[in-house]
Amino acid sequence: MAKRTAVKDAVKDKSAGGVNPRQPCPCGSGKRYKACHGAAGGAADVIVSRPFEGLAAEAELIALREFVPSATVKLPLKDGAAREVTLATVLPMAAAGLVRADGTAFVGLQVQTRSGDLSRDLARAVRWALNAETGDALPVVGPDNGDDPGRLQDLLDTGATLSPDLHADFAWWLPPDNEPTGDVALSLERANAAILPTERVDAPDVEAAYWVDAGDKAHLRWVRPEPEETLLAALARLSVRGELDLGEGSRYAGSFRAHGLLVPVWDLDRELHSSEWAPGAEALGKRVSDALAGLDAEPLSEAERRARDGLRGRQITLR
Repeated sequence: MAKRTAVKDAVKDKSAGGVNPRQPCPCGSGKRYKACHGAAGGAADVIVSRPFEGLAAEAELIALREFVPSATVKLPLKDGAAREVTLATVLPMAAAGLVRADGTAFVGLQVQTRSGDLSRDLARAVRWALNAETGDALPVVGPDNGDDPGRLQDLLDTGATLSPDLHADFAWWLPPDNEPTGDVALSLERANAAILPTERVDAPDVEAAYWVDAGDKAHLRWVRPEPEETLLAALARLSVRGELDLGEGSRYAGSFRAHGLLVPVWDLDRELHSSEWAPGAEALGKRVSDALAGLDAEPLSEAERRARDGLRGRQITLR
């Protein structure tokens, strides 16, 4: 049974334990039921602030969506999928999906969303890719036609992690020995010109952390899975101890919110190779874990609370 139908059926009979319109919607959006699946039009217009929640790959998906320029990774689809589907950061002319001339199926992450739920839009693109013909392209997802494609969580192995392949350009858009022409060639040229050199930080227990060369300086952007307030408290504790860095040549710059998670950012000495920051990231990750574990036993001190307020003031939200 489709999720929207199942949720609506839950309120048909109040005596059977239906949903109070003022209670959180069972779909997990965080909205009251009357403003979500209980509203006219269902969930199509509801903004889901954390679309990848419940997926082990949540943080990696956010990184690929928001700041990794050129990367691909096979989607861990559940058994029975008609074909392999490759998730791509961006496709030619920002298409939502395409099946290349060699039969490789892609869906794009960096596209204009057509509903309030990015996971739902991606699910529709994946379902399209599973059935599309060679050479087909899906320019955009939607608009919503009333069907219920489910969500990405319904299609993927929720416990699977992602290890994307990063690319220096977008040559992978085309099969080998295939020269681009027309709009595709123009789109490829523009996309290549906009790439910032980016590397995934390869260190034990470090996931969704990326080194980015922004020209005048380099950054480390690290998508963290913890609840925002809990993470801020741990970061504040490290800040007071002078331990909120990755070693010499690094400085905590602030953070931004993306799709429900916090992404701390560090400024780095760009003269150092990206791999040279891996030990510092590993050590910082261990300090963050220890600080998180100690929060229940030892509440924040006055100095740490002030530090937390300072860190909170250095945040922005990506919409």
